[in-house]
Amino acid sequence: MAAEFSGVDGDLPDTRVAIVVSRYNESITEKLLDGARQTLLDAGIEAPQIVVARVPGAWELPLVCASFLRQHNCGAAIALGAVIRGETTHDEHINRAVSLALMNLGLETNKPVAFGLLTCNTVEQAIHRSGGNVGNKGIESAEAVLEVLRLQRKLPSG
Repeated sequence: MAAEFSGVDGDLPDTRVAIVVSRYNESITEKLLDGARQTLLDAGIEAPQIVVARVPGAWELPLVCASFLRQHNCGAAIALGAVIRGETTHDEHINRAVSLALMNLGLETNKPVAFGLLTCNTVEQAIHRSGGNVGNKGIESAEAVLEVLRLQRKLPSG
């Protein structure tokens, strides 16, 4: 029988988790932050182990996540923001660059990086994804990080 691993349950490592949150569209991103932080606390991550950094916008998320993840005592990062489509294609360029940078950062550091960047067409869509009728992407992002942290503890090394 093949080995099978899951991070749904199990112990969490004793590590810091960084939440990097965009100030742009702050009425949305604060709700994402509240959801992520509470999810980490509910899972047993101690408050001093949760560090929050605020950046101007989505573009700055990867750089600050990288600063944390390159520290030995930070085991994961959650990037939170909201980019809402405007009259140009600017949002597409931001979303693509940030998503690729965050994915590459996780692969480079071998640490989980959650993509909690809302990429919405309207403010209404963002509201629904930050605690409205579609849930809270901050909570989902924190849950994903927790699951991967647990899973990494179970994977064979070497």
